[in-house]
Amino acid sequence: MIHDTDPFATPESARSNVRRLRGRFGMTVCLWTAPGPAGLTVSSTLVADGDPGRLLGIVDDESELWPAIKRAGVFAVTPLGEPHRQLADRFAGLMPAPGGLFKQEAWTQTPYGPIPVGAGTWAGCRLDGSRPFGWGLLVEASLVEITLGDAVPPLLHHRGRYTTLS
Repeated sequence: MIHDTDPFATPESARSNVRRLRGRFGMTVCLWTAPGPAGLTVSSTLVADGDPGRLLGIVDDESELWPAIKRAGVFAVTPLGEPHRQLADRFAGLMPAPGGLFKQEAWTQTPYGPIPVGAGTWAGCRLDGSRPFGWGLLVEASLVEITLGDAVPPLLHHRGRYTTLS
């Protein structure tokens, strides 16, 4: 390893207090995908129990994902684990994706969007609404289909880095 920090990152003392506060929250890293295909790494996903269950998330409205969700009205959410660090970086735009985002892994096609082969847990969501929220877009959805695999430690984003619970 040449650097243990990003030499081009804005120094913490120069970041906004909102960004610094957000960095202190450990957030589960998820992959959101939609038919098209389109996808984006999202670390602002919240699941609420109810009938139906609901899902909220903040996405970049200028990403390729958002128009695909609007067009299809559905999307898939897959929580990621330790083996998915590079996948998360590619879909966050932090790592090259030769041939396109969906060329590096094998995918299972679902009516809600592709999910990584071997992803045991994922949810199919129906778009209910959206609105501007901070510098992003708050997406509201109903949980239509849930597949639960083995419980594995989640990949977390904390203080600009990935970590796990182990």
